[in-house]
Amino acid sequence: MRPSLPTLGEPPKRNRFGSVVVFSLILGGAAGGVWWWKQHKGALPLQAPPATVAIAPQAAGDAGTTVAAAPTPPPPPSDPLVAAGLSRASVKIGGPLETALVQATDPTVGPALAQVVTRSLVWWVRVPNEILRGDTLDVLYQLRPGEEPLVHAVRFVSSKTGQTHRAYRFQPQGDTYARYYLPTGEEMEERLEHSPLDDYEQVTSLLRDGRGHKGVDFKTAVGSQVKAPFTGVIKRKNWNFSGNGNCLELEELGGKRRRALFLHLSELPKSLKPGARFSTGQALGQSGNSGHSFAPHLHYQLMTQDDRVMDPFESHRTYRRTLSAEQRPALEAEIRRMDSLLSQPVAGN
Repeated sequence: MRPSLPTLGEPPKRNRFGSVVVFSLILGGAAGGVWWWKQHKGALPLQAPPATVAIAPQAAGDAGTTVAAAPTPPPPPSDPLVAAGLSRASVKIGGPLETALVQATDPTVGPALAQVVTRSLVWWVRVPNEILRGDTLDVLYQLRPGEEPLVHAVRFVSSKTGQTHRAYRFQPQGDTYARYYLPTGEEMEERLEHSPLDDYEQVTSLLRDGRGHKGVDFKTAVGSQVKAPFTGVIKRKNWNFSGNGNCLELEELGGKRRRALFLHLSELPKSLKPGARFSTGQALGQSGNSGHSFAPHLHYQLMTQDDRVMDPFESHRTYRRTLSAEQRPALEAEIRRMDSLLSQPVAGN
């Protein structure tokens, strides 16, 4: 007998065994796919991780460390002045030096730069009277937060002398301080015979610098030994302390009868009394920063018996130190470097 067919519109009867087989096949295929993905996921073209550098273990058993590779450093500055950390001012004098440097830099730099540059110019001309219209000045300098600009090179074309004057900051090997040198290898600054200081960083004020200052200021560290420039006796000690700080007056015995004043010293011993005698070169005390002083220095002042101010660079014999032959190649290399930077064009010119 033939099996009856389903009535039209009535769903066919489902074969339970067939459903079980189909479900089992689907489940098995899914499980196989998961197994295949796990075995081959390392070969998939996933996004590459950041570059890493493996650091070798430092000792047995150390697993080492993996760190990200350092980024590529930026290219060096293309401006040679920027690369050297320096700035340049180039001016043609048409009035006060400070005004010219303010115009070449800005009001926050110009006044201080003018004071620092003047310390070089005074060795060539009298300031300000012999700085003339039409003179040119080029300066390489370094800005320092909270400090005055540091000048590295000066080039001054003077109508008064008819010369081009140049000076370069250079520190010889073994010297305590960097100083300014001429292309000849001599120091720019003159030194005093029987100076009150054996060594110092710079002369920061002269009688001929136009400031109306009565003495010579030597920039030097606190504690530098101050010596008698001639044989004499102590006349005064610590007068006008608010202005002079610790101070001494030494009166010369015989000869010119000069009076030497030493201001802004560090603490003086109580045992030092007026009438004490000192020989030339004998230690009087130590330099300091006392009284009306903005930085460590020694103020050295010479007077006549009738209170006329004397210029130590005219009263003392003077000389210039010359760099040793062994040090000359290093100075000449620095001169070439500075001259190359001085030849760089200035923005706006």
